This record gives sequence, C-alpha cells and structure tokens, in this order.
Amino acid sequence: MSDKDKQLNKGELIDIKSLIGDADGGDYSLDDILAEFGHPAAPPSKEDSSEERFNTIDLSQLPRPSSRPQSGPTGGKVVAFPGTAGRPKGPAAEDPPPEEAAADEEPEETPSPPEEEVPVIPFPKEESVLTSFLRDLGEKADHYADHMFEEDESIDKKEVRRLERLIPGTDREEVDDTPPPPRWRLPKRPERVFPDTPPQELARKYGKGLKWMRIRVLLIFFLSLLSLCQTVTPTAGLVWLSPLDRPQVQYGICAVLLGAGMLLSADLLLTGLGRAFRLRLGMDTLAALACVFTLADTAELALSAGDAVRLPYTPVCLAGLFFLLHGAYHKRCALRLSCRTAASSATPYRVTLDSRKWSDRDAYAKWSGTEADFGSQIQADDGAQRIFRRFCPLLLLGDVAFALMASGPNPERLLWALSALFTATAAFGGTLAYGRAFHKSARRLTPIGAALAGWPGISASRQGTCVLLTDGDLFPPGYVELNGFKVMPDYPAERVVAYTATLIRDSGSGLAKLFHDQLRSMGGLLRRAGELTCHEGGGLSSTIRGDEVLVGSAAFMKLMKVRLPQGLNVKNAVFCAIDGKLTGIFALSYALPDTVFPALDALMLEKVEPVLATRDFNLIPAMLQQRFKLAADKMAFPSVERRRELSDPEQTHDGVLTALLCREGLLPFAEAITTAKRLRWAARLGACLCCAGSLLGMLLAAYLTGLGAYTSLSPLSLLVYMLTWLLPVWFLSGWVHRF
Repeated sequence: MSDKDKQLNKGELIDIKSLIGDADGGDYSLDDILAEFGHPAAPPSKEDSSEERFNTIDLSQLPRPSSRPQSGPTGGKVVAFPGTAGRPKGPAAEDPPPEEAAADEEPEETPSPPEEEVPVIPFPKEESVLTSFLRDLGEKADHYADHMFEEDESIDKKEVRRLERLIPGTDREEVDDTPPPPRWRLPKRPERVFPDTPPQELARKYGKGLKWMRIRVLLIFFLSLLSLCQTVTPTAGLVWLSPLDRPQVQYGICAVLLGAGMLLSADLLLTGLGRAFRLRLGMDTLAALACVFTLADTAELALSAGDAVRLPYTPVCLAGLFFLLHGAYHKRCALRLSCRTAASSATPYRVTLDSRKWSDRDAYAKWSGTEADFGSQIQADDGAQRIFRRFCPLLLLGDVAFALMASGPNPERLLWALSALFTATAAFGGTLAYGRAFHKSARRLTPIGAALAGWPGISASRQGTCVLLTDGDLFPPGYVELNGFKVMPDYPAERVVAYTATLIRDSGSGLAKLFHDQLRSMGGLLRRAGELTCHEGGGLSSTIRGDEVLVGSAAFMKLMKVRLPQGLNVKNAVFCAIDGKLTGIFALSYALPDTVFPALDALMLEKVEPVLATRDFNLIPAMLQQRFKLAADKMAFPSVERRRELSDPEQTHDGVLTALLCREGLLPFAEAITTAKRLRWAARLGACLCCAGSLLGMLLAAYLTGLGAYTSLSPLSLLVYMLTWLLPVWFLSGWVHRF
C-alpha cells in the first residue's frame, strides 16, 4: 500500500488541488472525484468491485448523500472528504466484509488516533393533524392568492360596465325546499258546500223583504226604549199611576214587550235554535235561549202572589234582539250589494290567491274568467260564526251548570239564574262583528266594481304577501298613446310597422292593441314570425321572412350595437331594427292614473309586496321611479323569463277565489285585497271580544246568582255591562273601510 493510501485511510486532510493535479497523469481524475460525491453530471459506474472497499465519506455536514458509494477507478482508491476524521456510525455507512478488513490491515502500522464522534441527524417526526391542516390551508391560500387576479384580468371591465348600465337589475327568487314542520292539530270539520247559485238570483233573493227587515229593526228599537223607561222609572224615584203601579201589571207589560220583540225577530230566533240541532251554535242560539228563559221568568213573577222584589231582564233581551237583527240587516245588505256587483259583468276578472307563486310565497293574481264559485262561497258561514260555533257550546254548558249550582239550595231561583246567565252570555255584537263590517266594506268596493267572494276567500288572505302586477294594472287601456313614428327612407313604412306590431303581439305586451290599431289604419297585415326571444336588456328578437328583426328600447339597441341617431332625445319609445340597421322609431306617451298611488300605498301598508310581472320592456323600475316617482325599490322585479311565466294567461290558478272585479286598473284590484285583509282581522278580533265579554259575564252572573244579589245583578246594571263590551266591536266594524 502506498503512502498516499495510508494517509487517506488514517483520515488525514489532503489538498484537493493536488488531487486535481494528479488527475492529469496520476491515479485520479476530476470526473472520478465528482462521481464519488454524487454529482448529477457523473453517471454512476455500472461496475462494482466487491473485492476492494474502503472507508466511506462522512457527509453529515452536507445535504443528503448518495445511497451507496460508487466504485473508483481501477485502483479502487476512495478520497475522504476534507474535515472528517473517519467513517460515520450511521446506517448509511456499510462495514466492509471481514475478509477485506483483514486484507487491508497492516500489523506493523501504528494505530490511528481515536475517531471524533459525528452528530447524527434525527429522523423527522410525524406531523399532527392540526399541523397538517394548517399547512394545507396555507398552501391553498397561496394558490388562491397566485390565481385570484387571473379571471379579473381576462374580463373586459369596460364591457362589464356597459352591460350593467344597459341591462336593468332583477330580483332573485328565494325558494325554500325544506318541508314545513308538522302541525299537530285536529282535522277540521268539513264545511257545508252550498250550491253555486248565479249572483243574479242571489241578489234578488237577498233583496226580498229587505225593507220590511229595516222596519222591524226600528220597531224592536222602539220596544227596547219602552222597556228601558219601565226599568228606569222606579230607579229615578217616580211612581206609576194606578193601575200601572201594581206588580202584576208591570210583569204583564214586560211579557208583552218581550213577546212582541220575539215575534218581530222570529226568523233569526228560529235559525238560532235550528243551529243547536245541527251542533253549530252561535250567539243567536244563546240570544234565543235568553229570551225564552226571561219570558218564562217573567211569567213566573206575574203568577206569583208575592210583592215585587225584582224586575225581569226584558230591556236587556230586547236590546240584544235589536243588535242581533241590526247586524243581520247589515250582512244581508252587504250580500245583496256584492252579488249585484258580481253580476254586472259577464266576463269579470277573478282574483285568486295562488300558493307559492313568487319566492315561495302566496301571491294574488288577477285573470280573466267567469263568476264560478262565487255563489257557493258567498253563502258560507262568516268568520265570526265559525268562532262562535266552537265557543258557544262551552258557554251553553257553563250556563246550565252554574244555574243548577246556584239554585241547588233554593230551587225557586232556577229560572232567574238561567235568565241571568244566558242573557249575560248572549253578546250584543254577535252579528255586528262581521255583518256591519262587511256592509261597510261592500259599500266601499261597489262603486269601483269589486265584490268580495265570501268568507273562504277573506280567510285565505292571511297568507297573501305578494301581488302580481301586469301592464294593464299600471297602465290600463287609454293611458299609453302613440305620439308619432318615423321610418327610415330605405324601408317601407307598412313593413316596419308590421314587423314591430308582430313581435309586440307575440310577446303579449300591453302595447299590442296600440300597434295593431296603427297597423290597421295603414291597411297592413301582421306577419308570421319565427321563434321569439325576449332579452333581459329590454327587447325582442325574431326572424321574419329571413330578416333579423330587433324591437326594443334605446338601451336594448345600444346593447345590440345598433347605431342610433345623434342627439336623439326620446324618453319612452319603441325602436325597430332590421338586420342590424335602425328602421323605425315609435314615440310613446305614458300617463299613470292618479289612483295608482293610493292603491300602492294601501298594499304596502298591509305589507303586500308588489311584483312587477310586466311584459312591456319600457316598464322597468328605473323608469317608474324616475318618471312617475313610484317606490320601485319596494317592488320585486323578476327576470324576463319569470315575468313571462307569472303573466302567462294560460297558467293554472290553484288558489281560492278572493274577489270578482268588473273594472280595469289597479285600484279595484288593490282595494279588494286590502279590504279582505282588514275585514278578516276586524271580524276575528270582534268575535274574540264578544267571546271574552260573554265568558266574563257568565262568571260574574254565576257568582251573583249564587249569592242571590238581586240588586247588583239588576237589569240596568247588566245592560250597562253588555253595552260596554259592545262599544269596541261597534267602532272596530266601522273602522274597516277607513283607509
């Protein structure tokens, strides 16, 4: 072994320049040294001599070494890296075989100095879940930051601004696909279905005997005044002349007055008693029983030989009969007015509440139809009666039970207790809660040509939160006029007008009649167009006899890059272009009816959102707000496809009939919806007030009859109590039509 080899085996440092110099004619070359250090330019040697192996190179201070040492040249010499003291102890260094180690040893050589301990790099630990998540999140953030501006740079911002300026903004429809939570309620009892009688026959039916009914109301009012005077006279300290001062005579007068009042209102009392047999009790049933028990109590007092201790409740019963007949008279007048209005048109507009029509909400829709279902719905029970027939049976059972309890120790008090309890529970506002309110509403709607279709449609108005407005609602016929038109010299006027009228007719716009009349005055005919396309920018396009026809607003023409004349100053117009060239300009004049403003205010006051289902491309929120100062920001404006669906005359309507309209415009439509909502609220609240007063009156009467307090439960005191609970119902029923 040479001296140089011994120096390498002992780990001594050598000069790399000497190695490079020796490569010229020595045992080593530069390529061999680079191959030893794993340089990519030096391909690994395919020959690996297992006979000559030496110490490997310590690469602990450098990047990752090569996986296995490469064999050197023919001499088999290996160069130690400068600064190392020996072979490493890591797993990357391989021990030479025992044979080779024994062959390389020289027993006469002095032992080498002890090797220095080389630091070992520990194996990296496994990352935790949180660390891995944060690392992935950082990589995604870096990737997003590197590519976030790529899409923005690829879009022409100038073109985007142009489209935003020319295309009106639309509202998105929110649809909730989640099923509603189950409602644990008892199934409703099916309502009685009345025959669908024509409104003309119903109007004649309700008109018969209406004057006599009014006279009866006045007569009962006169009888109640006489009975009140009879009751107040002893309280005021006055004395009746003989023989009127005798108690039996006074009792006889009470019986006569009450009997006359019962005869005048016999039809209502018999109807109330008939409800009891059908298990549909109402306040008229309790009023009939109160009159019967009061008349029996009066007869018992007249037949008794004792002195006058108390007076019967005749004035209270007569006052109850007056208000009962008065409310029935109001309801009958309202039914007659509604039926006459519904019968005034052979093809009225039907107002229905379609379920989930817009944005997953129920919406009112107006469409041309017939008077079907109106006669059946108008005869149905009203909302107050539907509440009474659930609450009055409880009052009836309570009156009987408390009367038996109060007369247990004293059986002679039974008729008095029954008379007091039933009189206190027969509320005066039973028929006024709905009848008077309905009459006031009908008198407001009849002059504008609207008629409510009974309680089924009124009750469903609770869910109505939207109303669909079409071209004819905002601008009825006659409120849009053609001020004039101009046709370019290269095209015949009849052809341009015909093309424009054809596309507007196919779109179903409210301008169809206006352009059709203009075409007929010129002696022209409509053309047959291809498939119509409605654009969001406010225009129409189609093909007629091979010509590409565009019809729309000025913004639509700019959007389609059709050149318009310089200095054009037309606020509302219809433009026509053929094959990309402007051919005609039609100037329009829009006049908004004065009734639109209060109609929209009434709808928004009742929290009913207007939805613009218009087909006229000029009727956009910007135009309505700038030209007519309408609150367009509170109106929904769907996309053009959705507007065509909502205003499609062939669509199906699954809602219940709310009203019939016999006139054009928004005013009858809006007032019918508003009145239905207010009438429903007033009738239900009035019925609840009546039930609350009846319940409290029953409890007070039960307590006082149990104590035998004749003075505290006098007819005058009970009359004041009943009138007190009548006042809110009276004012509520008179407030419905004031909006």
